[in-house]
Amino acid sequence: MPDSEQSIEKTATVAAGVVIGVDFGTKRIGLAIGQRVTGTAVPLCTIRVGNAGEPWKTISETVVTWRPALFVVGLSRHPEGRDNPVTEETRRFCGHLQKRYRLPVVTIDETLSTADSRRRYFAEPRGSKLAFSDVKDEWAAQVILQTWLDESNV
Repeated sequence: MPDSEQSIEKTATVAAGVVIGVDFGTKRIGLAIGQRVTGTAVPLCTIRVGNAGEPWKTISETVVTWRPALFVVGLSRHPEGRDNPVTEETRRFCGHLQKRYRLPVVTIDETLSTADSRRRYFAEPRGSKLAFSDVKDEWAAQVILQTWLDESNV
C-alpha cells in the first residue's frame, strides 16, 4: 500500500476509532476508554504503579482488548502554566507509550480533572460501594478523555 493510502487509512482509523485516556501519576495511573464516533468516554481501571509488571502489563492488555487509535494523556502543570515536578515524568511516559505501542499520543491540560471527576462521581447513583479514593484516577482519565473528545469533535 502506498504511503499516502496508509496515511489516509490511519487518519480514518483515528477519526472513527477507540481512544485510551490516561491520568498519569507516579503511584497510580487511571485509564478510560472512549470512542470518536459516539464522542463519549467511560472510566476503565486504576493501575497501581510498582505492582509486578505494572503499568505496562495492564496497558498492554488494554491495547490488545480495545485496539485504540491513539492515547490522550493529561499533562499536569501549575495553574499559571509552569511545569510542575510531574510534568517531565509525564512527557517521558508519553514517549514510552508512543515507542512501545507505535500509536499517536496527544497531551491535554489536566488542570482540575480530579476536582471535576469528584463532582461527576458523586453526581451519579452508585451501585457499588467503592470509595472515590479507589477510583479517582480512572475517573480523572475519563474527564481528560471526555474533554479531548468534546474539543476534537467541534
